[in-house]
Amino acid sequence: MANLLRVGILIGFFSNWVYGIVNNSQWVGLPFPEYHFNETEMSLLEAYEASAFVGNTLMVGLTLIRGAGAKGAVCLDGTLPGYHLHRGYGSGANSWLIQLEGGGWCNNVRTCVYRKKTRRGSSTFMEKQIAFTGILSNKAQENPDFFNWNRVKLRYCDGASFTGDSEHKAAQLQFRGQRIWLAAMEDLMSQGMRYAKQALLSGCSAGGLASILHCDEFRDLFPRTTKVKCLSDAGLFLDALDVSGGRTLRNLYSGVVGLQGVQKNLPRFCTNHLDPTSCFFPQNLIAGVKTPLFILNAAYDSWQIQSSLAPPSADPHGNWHDCRLNHAKCSASQIQFLQGFRNQMLKAITQFSRSKQNGLFINSCFSHCQSERQDTWFADDSPVIRNKAIALAVGDWYFDRAGAKAIDCPYPCDNTCHHLTFR
Repeated sequence: MANLLRVGILIGFFSNWVYGIVNNSQWVGLPFPEYHFNETEMSLLEAYEASAFVGNTLMVGLTLIRGAGAKGAVCLDGTLPGYHLHRGYGSGANSWLIQLEGGGWCNNVRTCVYRKKTRRGSSTFMEKQIAFTGILSNKAQENPDFFNWNRVKLRYCDGASFTGDSEHKAAQLQFRGQRIWLAAMEDLMSQGMRYAKQALLSGCSAGGLASILHCDEFRDLFPRTTKVKCLSDAGLFLDALDVSGGRTLRNLYSGVVGLQGVQKNLPRFCTNHLDPTSCFFPQNLIAGVKTPLFILNAAYDSWQIQSSLAPPSADPHGNWHDCRLNHAKCSASQIQFLQGFRNQMLKAITQFSRSKQNGLFINSCFSHCQSERQDTWFADDSPVIRNKAIALAVGDWYFDRAGAKAIDCPYPCDNTCHHLTFR
């Protein structure tokens, strides 16, 4: 209970960045966890609640990248970026896992100015220690394949999935995500990552998008003899119509790309034939990534339902209010709309899935970010497809032990889901 209370307090304190709206929230843990948040706080699910399920969670300190300032690799407010590193040992001493933190985006001066006063835009406000759970856990029973690797959480403080390179002098904003990425990789290489025999670039939500965008760059850091793969968790953001027929997420992404100077850092294989905003959408990138890539995503991604498909701006009469907060309150026609979203997701991965080197785990859950949470990554009641938990599916894919493409049957067939509900 003390852990639950502590996490609830943490979440309430750090829950105010997604679109620059501050709200108070409360976390409640139940047998199949329900998470009660105001809908504007969605990206918060990328981290903190996981520690409520573990008695003695590993806490890892923040390291600021001291050489980053000279490279102009700074957070939105000009402070130094940072990461959390827990050293590997034994068979994992020369293996590295990099987890890119998520947390939404900022798409205009107002939201970016707000963001730079939070942990998503300034290392001044970052926690000095964070919990390492799920794919970052140091316990074999919680993280069977990666527990003794060198595990890194790279903090997210730019607001464009580590891809921007611009500034707004009048608002004193630095958009230096690409430089942060490069400075962090250079620093970690000097910390021993250059000797890696195995490496995995991972990320959740906006970090899951970043892991796709930077996957081939990550591969190019290492000799060809190094086994390098990438994992995107909850990063398959779709360019989909919202419930009003508009394109809420495309409009958001257009602002991010334009404001933060993202275009020059997007993959050329995409920008050669599509506009820059389209090339910020994973569905237009994944088939062109050369490095082996695993896509882990909920077919009914909670963040996308709330912030892309049925945001308040697209639902002025509130017809979707209850449904987007709790799938059990959706009408038959609303469920049908969400089934259409799932179908779009399956269509988006069609070409990607044909490659033998790629992996998939698309479960029919109302969820978001399942690799960092212990209860969804690897626990007694974790979500499964064909009796295989997410951690085992990812491990089998990374180590080439077994086939790694699992797509769930449509909702409501899966009773292993840890659905999220909000208020």
